[in-house]
Amino acid sequence: MNTPLNAPQSPPLLPARLAGLVGILPQWPPSAVLCAGLNLLFLPTLDADTKQRLTGRIVSIQVSDAGLDGRIRLTPVGFLPVLRSAPEVTIRACAWDYYRLARRLEDPDTLFFSRRLTIDGDTELGLLIKNALDAIDWSRLTGRLEPVIARLRRMAEGRGTRRQP
Repeated sequence: MNTPLNAPQSPPLLPARLAGLVGILPQWPPSAVLCAGLNLLFLPTLDADTKQRLTGRIVSIQVSDAGLDGRIRLTPVGFLPVLRSAPEVTIRACAWDYYRLARRLEDPDTLFFSRRLTIDGDTELGLLIKNALDAIDWSRLTGRLEPVIARLRRMAEGRGTRRQP
């Protein structure tokens, strides 16, 4: 079957075995890893007003193809994991789309309007986070993380078949 040239392509999903292993993790480890990354890369870029507006708010970052749900809250000491609390906003996409967003290969609005990135809950909080993320210079991710990023990219691009969500 031929696909029209302008038809949107579905993003590659994580391999089923990897997604199955990651998906059985308790909520705390991915939340802690997410917090460490945000404290290192995101927190230093936030202005005082944005920090104040984010402090105490519970955000869920979900990786749909991995079954991950990282819940976080900004505190006076930085981002910390949150367990057993309902998020005020949930941001959801597959791992590949998060990668493309982080590398600025994809625009968040494009993903949002194609329903590959969803924001549920407090819309104002979701927009605050989106705008703060848009202001980050993601080129700082290169260097030590580049081999990891390259391997993840090869894994995602090398998939011949897709795992159904």
